[in-house]
Amino acid sequence: MSATNPLLRLVCIGLSGALLAALVGMYNALAQDAAVVTDADIARASRSQPVVTDQDIERARRKYRMPTDEELRGVPVPSAPRLDALPRPASRTAVDLEALAKGYAASTDPMNAAPAMSSGPQLLIFVSFSMPPATLQRLVDQAAKSHASLVLRGFVNGSLRDTVARVQALIGTRQVAFQIDPQAFDRFSVSHTPTFVLVHEGSQAQPCSAGRCLPADAFAATAGDVSLDYALEFIERSAPRFAAQAHGYLLKLRG
Repeated sequence: MSATNPLLRLVCIGLSGALLAALVGMYNALAQDAAVVTDADIARASRSQPVVTDQDIERARRKYRMPTDEELRGVPVPSAPRLDALPRPASRTAVDLEALAKGYAASTDPMNAAPAMSSGPQLLIFVSFSMPPATLQRLVDQAAKSHASLVLRGFVNGSLRDTVARVQALIGTRQVAFQIDPQAFDRFSVSHTPTFVLVHEGSQAQPCSAGRCLPADAFAATAGDVSLDYALEFIERSAPRFAAQAHGYLLKLRG
């Protein structure tokens, strides 16, 4: 016990000999394990660190050098894709690839979004390729008769080629206006497809978070898996301000 701390010796009074011996051994082991960092340890660690010289820096600079202006000028600039070189599905009605691409670019530019909304009445049908094929076929046929425009949110699989193929397969020989306008979905608060939007003649667009928007009283909208004539009849009954224009589209549809 002479090698132990006096306080530990007092605490251990009255304990059995075996337990007392175990406690003493644990205390001594902990005391011996305490690491002491000396100046020699610090000096030894410092000597083990690599020294970076000016020669090392120069060598690394030569190995990982920046390209020169002449080398940069020699790098070929990627050219714009040739839209006329994309494959076209066989059909008597061709899809205007350039117009489709330009329409998408204009729709994503807040300065150019919806500039034509104020020029006259418009009937828009918001669709997606996730809709049942029978519904899409019916709406394409009715859009062709009524001169309504079908609106997609974006490219199929992020690809212009895939989009053109799907659109061409869908419309066949029918004359239908197709737009790709992701901001229009926000502009008219479209959350479901199909959604039918009738824009009042003479409506004036104004700046908003979606580029350019129309006031709430400038258009009427309804959504649901219904036919175009049903949607127009609903707008004609429920929105008197749009009744005349809805009726005009119904006449085209039934003519």
